[in-house]
Amino acid sequence: MQPDAYIASGPFNIDYKTLNNTQLTLVKNAKGYAADRVKFDKIVIYNGETPAVTPLMLSKTIDYATNGFPVASAKQFEAIGYEILKPPTYSGPALFMNYGAQPEFNDARVRQALNYVIDHDRNGDAALGSSGKATKYYTGFSDFLVDGWVDPAGKSKLNGYGHDPDKAAALLESAGWKRSGKKWRLPNGKPATYELLFPSDYADWSGAAKDLGEQFGGFGIPITLRGVVSTQQPTSIYKGQFQLAIQSWGNSAQPYPYFSFVAAFLNYNYTMAQSNGGKGMNYALKRTVSGFGTVDIQKLINATGSGIDQKVLIANTTKLAQIFNADLPIIPLFERLGNSPALNGVRVKNFPTNDDPLIQDSLYADNVVILSMLSGQLEPVAK
Repeated sequence: MQPDAYIASGPFNIDYKTLNNTQLTLVKNAKGYAADRVKFDKIVIYNGETPAVTPLMLSKTIDYATNGFPVASAKQFEAIGYEILKPPTYSGPALFMNYGAQPEFNDARVRQALNYVIDHDRNGDAALGSSGKATKYYTGFSDFLVDGWVDPAGKSKLNGYGHDPDKAAALLESAGWKRSGKKWRLPNGKPATYELLFPSDYADWSGAAKDLGEQFGGFGIPITLRGVVSTQQPTSIYKGQFQLAIQSWGNSAQPYPYFSFVAAFLNYNYTMAQSNGGKGMNYALKRTVSGFGTVDIQKLINATGSGIDQKVLIANTTKLAQIFNADLPIIPLFERLGNSPALNGVRVKNFPTNDDPLIQDSLYADNVVILSMLSGQLEPVAK
């Protein structure tokens, strides 16, 4: 029999009288885990992406939010008294290519060239200001994890790419592309022009998409932007209904590299997309990679998550990190740090600060505010 209400084991339960499409209220569950330490009797949670939440922040209705606010909004929040917390997310947006529909992307030199075209510092700044951190190592997982999971010899061989239009042009020419005036043509003579699909309700990724279009256009590869709401955009990618797209790389809930490799190589590939009626980006998992010969990516992913011998796991992770770096199945645009506004002194006495050791926990997994609440460190303003 279906229970009448959710059976909560934690310090809060749902107040069903308040539940609607825009918000819900959590009330103290006196017998739940950590209820004796948690110092709040009620929490109001608002539902909505960045455009819906922003007015509530400006009116100081909300004390804390984890949305991807654009630079201008974050500055407004700071001006009215919010502190901006910047925990890592161990992820960010990446450029995905449709290998089936656009065969020119199957040449690794083209993918490397596109990465050299991008000024990643500029793209991160356009999306999130200082919270958009340019990727340094291009391993397929967070730069914060590289020293722990890539051996020093392997790390020294990673290509940092960087913004280098001349190197990009040389790679494209070696792949058979040609300049025609200020624009590029493919080896078959067709103009190199693409549509970029992005989630229109993600303010930060929308900013990244606009800037990416401008950068590619300035290099001679015109881009048409097509925004689709985030609930529909993944379906279009699964079905292969895109040329270029922005979706996520890394893994915020599980920062262990195995899960990031799954996100990079599998999540939007034919492995997962076939159940959604398509082939996704259609990147072949059995392939030849320069410097590594013929590889089976699926087996290599499995090897990064199998067993308990840390030396073996590091060796396996190092190899696949180098393969990702050389082959670039997707191109990470930047690593997202949180730009989470926190309002002190209104309803919450003091939120954690950016020098709190817990701030290094993932924003969307072991959230520093949730942990601080469960420990009793987070306190309400005295009435």
